[in-house]
Amino acid sequence: MNRLMKWASIATIMLLAGLQFVRPERTNPPIDATKTVEAYVQMPVEVSSIVGRACQDCHSHKTHWPWYSNTAPVSWFVIDHVNHARKHLNFSNWNHADRHGPPLGTAQQLDKICKEVSGGGMPLGSYLLLHPEARISPRDAQVICEWSRLEQQRLASTQEEGLGSSARP
Repeated sequence: MNRLMKWASIATIMLLAGLQFVRPERTNPPIDATKTVEAYVQMPVEVSSIVGRACQDCHSHKTHWPWYSNTAPVSWFVIDHVNHARKHLNFSNWNHADRHGPPLGTAQQLDKICKEVSGGGMPLGSYLLLHPEARISPRDAQVICEWSRLEQQRLASTQEEGLGSSARP
């Protein structure tokens, strides 16, 4: 039995060592300021702080890749989560086509952000296990949702003003 355990341990170590050569790409593409969320919406400092602490590690090109993102098979899980998160919402590429399906409009994205944080869907529980500082408090969710609502109203009124002025002779 000891001999079997020894060979099983050696095989496991060799397998894990071999897995280190199978690496998905960890990326932080360059950020184009004309495509970021700030190019489309006004974000107060308090909202920016919450988003920076709780969202941007996965939902932007500002990902901080921790040491364990270099170690397979954990790296596969982490990189897949970041890539998936960026496809759903990317603060560095706000209204551009890196998503599945057509890009959402700004108002739809703002509404989706509010629903996710107020419903407890974001940040993911698995992320919070290693990053408790990213937790969204009820107050944080309230701040995000209030910003989302006010920004949607501001954008709608700006759009109406633009349509009204272009309709004039």
